[in-house]
Amino acid sequence: MYGVVEGTGFEVIDPRFEGCFVGHARVERLWTGARWSEGPVWFAAGRYLLWSDIPNNRILRWDETDGNVSVFRQPSNNSNGHTVDRQGRLVSCEHLARRVTRTEFDGSITVIADSYDGKRLNSPNDVVVKSDGSIWFTHPSYGILMDYEGDRAESEIGACHVYRVDPATGEVAIVADDYLKPNGLAFSPDENLLYIADTGATHTADGPKHIRRHKVAWDGTLSGGEVFATCTEGLFDGFRLDLDGRIWTSASDGVHCIDSDGVLIGKIKIPELVANVCFGGPKLNRLFICGTTSLYSVFLNVNGVSPV
Repeated sequence: MYGVVEGTGFEVIDPRFEGCFVGHARVERLWTGARWSEGPVWFAAGRYLLWSDIPNNRILRWDETDGNVSVFRQPSNNSNGHTVDRQGRLVSCEHLARRVTRTEFDGSITVIADSYDGKRLNSPNDVVVKSDGSIWFTHPSYGILMDYEGDRAESEIGACHVYRVDPATGEVAIVADDYLKPNGLAFSPDENLLYIADTGATHTADGPKHIRRHKVAWDGTLSGGEVFATCTEGLFDGFRLDLDGRIWTSASDGVHCIDSDGVLIGKIKIPELVANVCFGGPKLNRLFICGTTSLYSVFLNVNGVSPV
């Protein structure tokens, strides 16, 4: 069940990809048994990974020291995306409660955002924290479109936006309002760029299935927003960047590696639809991959951007 997975490996599309992986490294399946794996986040101090099993309403924990998998939190309010803030605390998107929360060191839960302009949020999906402490999250409607990943409900806001939470005031502001289904998001290593996936094709014929790129101003406003890359297999969902500015993103046939110029240079083949990834391990050179039912990992010859 576990160990090296047959039929997985690296597909070189552009010679630039050859330096990104170790030739004899292979994809490992670390665990299986989820319904829909999402939102991996690495905690360096504890040497463990957390990720969501959304329909099963739980957060799972994989321990690097012994490979054990346990339930970190259940119920989890159908949590989806996670990140770690600059103080090492877990920040989570919750479909069922329609909010973004922070888990404090004592285990208590602090609500970061659950409404905008007096209206309940749809279902926060993915989240990142900038070095200034601001919290950025996407806000599609997947968690309220059906009962499988939350509770079916009408959108009070009536649209799907990208938001920023001010670190000083806690004010929630819209930073991008021209997305159909904003999904994964991540900053460039220098935080001058913000990449955001739009998976509008899930519910709209000929809808977007791409990642857009925005310039980030000092005050948190965004400009630009041109299409950076379009998915060739399924949809982009969650993604992370390495220190050289390459994007490692989920797709239906595995993980796609897109260089900083927007060119698809290679793939890591996975036998399940991939929803999200993150870098972990002591050197941030291990890519953890959330397949539909399983958690995978592979060692690379690149280092991920540290979330803290």
